[in-house]
Amino acid sequence: MIVYQNTKKGFLEDFINENLINLLKTLTKNIINVTPSPSEIRAWENSLKEMFIVLSDSKIDENILIAIEYQIPATSKRIDFLAIDNEKMAIIELKQWEKIEKTSMPNVVKTLIGGKKRETIHPSYQVYSYARFIKDFNIFARKLEIIPCVYMHNMEKNSKFSDYEIVKDTKIFFKNERKKLIEFLSEFKPSKNILEKLDSSALCPSKSLIDSLSDMLKGNEEFVLLDEQRLVFEKALDLAKKSGTKNKTIYIVKGGPGSGKSVVAINLLVEFIKRKKNARYVTKNASIREVSKEKLKGEYKNRTIDMLFTSSGSFINALKDEYDVLIVDEAHRLNEKSGIFNNLGENQIKEIINASKLSIFFIDEDQKVTFKDIGSRDEIKKWAEYFGAEIYEDELKSQFRCNGSDGYIAWLDDVLEIKESANKTLDGVDYDFRVFDDVNEMYEELQKRKNSAIVAGYCWDWVSKKENRDDIVIGNFSKKWNLNEDKGLWLLKNPLNQVGCIHTIQGLECDYIGVIIGDDLIYDNGIKTQPEKRAKTDKSLNGYKKMLKSNPEQAKKSADKIIKNTYRVLMSRGLKGCYVYAIDEKLREYLKGRILDFQ
Repeated sequence: MIVYQNTKKGFLEDFINENLINLLKTLTKNIINVTPSPSEIRAWENSLKEMFIVLSDSKIDENILIAIEYQIPATSKRIDFLAIDNEKMAIIELKQWEKIEKTSMPNVVKTLIGGKKRETIHPSYQVYSYARFIKDFNIFARKLEIIPCVYMHNMEKNSKFSDYEIVKDTKIFFKNERKKLIEFLSEFKPSKNILEKLDSSALCPSKSLIDSLSDMLKGNEEFVLLDEQRLVFEKALDLAKKSGTKNKTIYIVKGGPGSGKSVVAINLLVEFIKRKKNARYVTKNASIREVSKEKLKGEYKNRTIDMLFTSSGSFINALKDEYDVLIVDEAHRLNEKSGIFNNLGENQIKEIINASKLSIFFIDEDQKVTFKDIGSRDEIKKWAEYFGAEIYEDELKSQFRCNGSDGYIAWLDDVLEIKESANKTLDGVDYDFRVFDDVNEMYEELQKRKNSAIVAGYCWDWVSKKENRDDIVIGNFSKKWNLNEDKGLWLLKNPLNQVGCIHTIQGLECDYIGVIIGDDLIYDNGIKTQPEKRAKTDKSLNGYKKMLKSNPEQAKKSADKIIKNTYRVLMSRGLKGCYVYAIDEKLREYLKGRILDFQ
């Protein structure tokens, strides 16, 4: 969808008459239902002033077509500025930045945003990924040469900025290179109806994207389907043939930790793209998205893949049935509201179902770990019925994590008093579970194991966010939270150098997991939870204190479930083993007694 389109001449007139910014505010609200923020309006004022100066040059034909705020179809991403003719299209990212700092991450820079230095995607990567996505999905755009550009109109030519591999795939124009940009735009010729053709074009994955995804999955042992996983996979494909003809279709797939929900989800994404469906992999958890992309891509450089993975808050303004299929992993983590301040949209489940002909929800209600998690079978069915959708359900029962032991998960549920089971001990269970009295000894044991990581309950404040000191200090054991790491990629890079938490480990796995149980879980004639011991920087229990005043019984019950679920998730991340250190000595002794000799 294009918010603003005009000729160069019309753009200049709107700017001179001081109509442009007001037009953009009105059109953004009317066309894509977004109310621009004050910072976005300031960005328009500053950057479009620069484009006015550029386009005022007589070398550029006054009848060339330009567009502002082009929302890429089937995404929430918007292109700042676009110039187009019958042969080519330039997509231009406009940036006000004056300086950047390099980071250790390949496509990430640090710059001043909103008064603070923040890590953000390199503009060249940003605009290149937009160009690739348009080329890979927009049938009409494949006829055009698409040229990704960045105009850093406040930045002097900068070696730090240019010292990224991605820069070679884009055109860069710095502060003192206005003439260079003018020369580039002077090559564009007048054309008719080209923007309408671009905007109304059908969406279909390109052959190159299909081939790339097929090659990525081929021989990738991370994504081999086993037993009932294949059954769910085939049923989802069959449902896609029926969906969208009259009614929407909803497919709810339940499955515990390690049952292969994510494996099936990734296979479905690839297969639907191969079948030329407009499909996306959706999850709230950025860590899962990043790790899944990394494992799928391997050595491949195809950046379009990134945009096939999206957050659960991306569908607030989506059109009805804009997607053929939305595959929602970790659906229990869906929220009611979206955005940084959780104040956008109405309900993520409703928005997802509205946006798609077929919605597939992979869910484990025992993995809800915050007060805001609303994903449940009943909630999904409620909204499915609201849309008059056909509902199908299945369950993945087999356990492929924890050495394939359903017994360990049942024992864990019993030990944490989540649900009673017959598994009172680990006798006969082939899984390496140990309890340590010294966290350093546990850490040393993990260091001897390949593909091991260490995580903890969120009972230590995230002080390293602002101060250069460690967060988790237990005697002479001292580590930082990994929350500053490149999302979930810490698990692939340096999982023992920092400590993970529920927000960065959920949905992921390693061979051996070390779990530090904080003061929020103790043993006192039974498993007890202490919500007040959670860190102040943890948002999982936001709303607990307010509920405690209005409905103390429900507040304690909800907090109790969240804390127990959190440790259930942490203690089920290991494929081969789980090593535990608990702050509470009585809890350590209780866990030891539950391994083999429980009376």
